[in-house]
Amino acid sequence: MKEEDLSRIKRYPIVEYLERKGIKPVRKTPTYAMYRSPLREETHPSFKVDTEKNLWIDYAEGRGGSIIDLCMRMEGCTLSEAIRCLGQNASDNGTSSFLNDFVPNNSQPVMAVNGARRLIEISDTLPPHLQDYLTKERCVNLEKATPFLKCISYEVRGRRYQAIGFANLSGGYELRDDKTFKGTIAPKDITPIFTDRTEPVCIFEGFMDFLSFLSMKEEITNHCLVMNSVSNVARTIRYLNDRHLTHIRSFLDNDEAGRRAVQDFIKAGFHVEDMNIHYKDFKDLNEYHVSRVREQQKRKAQEQTHISITGQNKKSKQVKLKMK
Repeated sequence: MKEEDLSRIKRYPIVEYLERKGIKPVRKTPTYAMYRSPLREETHPSFKVDTEKNLWIDYAEGRGGSIIDLCMRMEGCTLSEAIRCLGQNASDNGTSSFLNDFVPNNSQPVMAVNGARRLIEISDTLPPHLQDYLTKERCVNLEKATPFLKCISYEVRGRRYQAIGFANLSGGYELRDDKTFKGTIAPKDITPIFTDRTEPVCIFEGFMDFLSFLSMKEEITNHCLVMNSVSNVARTIRYLNDRHLTHIRSFLDNDEAGRRAVQDFIKAGFHVEDMNIHYKDFKDLNEYHVSRVREQQKRKAQEQTHISITGQNKKSKQVKLKMK
């Protein structure tokens, strides 16, 4: 499929897609529509469709995206199947002209970055090499982390790659592979998580720090937000102000950019608990988490070695007693 065809499909109105499934909004304004989430049972509407940008967000999950992402969730299908389904539905219902006659919307992202990275497929299942990277290199609890992650297949100059994908508020993805690559499937944005929980809001610079926090805690009771870059400080401040959230805990990197971001939050009037005092000797929260896990593993190995040696000594003494 050509990029322009994919872009046209992404501009197909989400409200029309939902209406054809018999799902009607609880409240509608000129710029957005509120629904009871079509992704689960609920009594209060927490599912919003921005009709100007044609993007959706499920506030209870802290996730959203384009009509293609929604179709994949609702139909339980792959990217290529969602595109085919949306294309067929448009033709079957006499709306193919709608896809052809759209005036281009420059705010609607094409699934590529800098004209070089082309999104091919999104899967819920991470391949073994990416799972190993998370568990062995990053010491992430895979069971806790998996609900927040996708396997993103993309293409650059005809070559196909896979990366761990972490969704943001606008339907883009932060990418990380098992080597050194870090990137984004546009658009770039923040990722709010556990939005139904209490203050203080825990703020993380990147998703690997959030996954570390998730792995370290038995239970998360706080509203969380991943900035996905310190360049998103202004977006984060707007998000917090819009929801009248005033108390934050910052888990940012121990570098100049992280310190500037903390100061920006303070200047904006937030009550800030700077949590990097707990990992001041480490680059970031993940490095601290990995160090803790390695120490625990080392102590456990030493204890097992001690138990093994003690057991061997006991057996040796018993043999000597029998020989006397």
